[in-house]
Amino acid sequence: MSEQEKIQIFEDQKIRTAWDEDKEEWYFSVVDVIRVLTGSENPRRYWSDLKRKLKAEGAVELYEKIVQFKMTAPDGKMRLTDVANTEQLLRIMQSVPSPKAEPIRAWLAEVGRERIEETIDPEQAIDRALETYLKKGYDPDWVHQRLLSIRIRNELTDEWQKRGVEKGREFAILTDEISRAWSGMTTRQYKNLKGLKKENLRDNMSDTELVLTMLAEASTRDISKASKPVGFDESVKVAKRGGNVANVARQQLEAETGQPVITSQNAAQLNAVVTEMIEASAQAVDSQDDSKSK
Repeated sequence: MSEQEKIQIFEDQKIRTAWDEDKEEWYFSVVDVIRVLTGSENPRRYWSDLKRKLKAEGAVELYEKIVQFKMTAPDGKMRLTDVANTEQLLRIMQSVPSPKAEPIRAWLAEVGRERIEETIDPEQAIDRALETYLKKGYDPDWVHQRLLSIRIRNELTDEWQKRGVEKGREFAILTDEISRAWSGMTTRQYKNLKGLKKENLRDNMSDTELVLTMLAEASTRDISKASKPVGFDESVKVAKRGGNVANVARQQLEAETGQPVITSQNAAQLNAVVTEMIEASAQAVDSQDDSKSK
């Protein structure tokens, strides 16, 4: 387990966190969060009492999944402390009577309502995704491309299920096989290249990277439908073939342009480049207008 310790600040109070690279999750010191939410002078005792309460209420699964990481204690020494991931932490906060937790509870209720609405009418999920990407500053053309990639991905996973592939670990392995075949990297390695942790890799791809990812997955889908593999092992071979279709396209494009397709830039950097190009174009137009008016 690889952990990278970091301090988060909430209302001028420190909360110790650790990044688990294998699970791609942040873990938070429970006693630090309890201290911030309750203002308790003895957050360890408060958490000890709360654990007993949770166990008595039947939250055994939550209780048993709490793990310990070594984190820097106030005395500067590394000591084991209870930590929780985001989902576990939100469950714990539901049991803490604190006005500081109320905004998060309200947010959870809103998310739950939206999820129910999306189940009834899936089009709402697409509309919300479109709105979210636009609010984040993504180019509208890129957003439509990204939504298309979601559809292709869903069609691929549906095909995998028909072939007897199991969700979770097997899906992740097949995804890595496709990624390695066309880009030379697993998903984790690709994320590391772009400096990402929990962020979605595809949300941080350039137009060309996203198009080739779609080509790789669409090719895998179509080859699978044509060859009808049985189970996971045969689907691995299909994933490699599908990814290789995009690899051939990548190599040919790079040969034509002399530029690598894969970039280390993430969404923030890519959007900054686009913004600079737009601003430069606008300045060029203004300069031309000024020269014409003279």
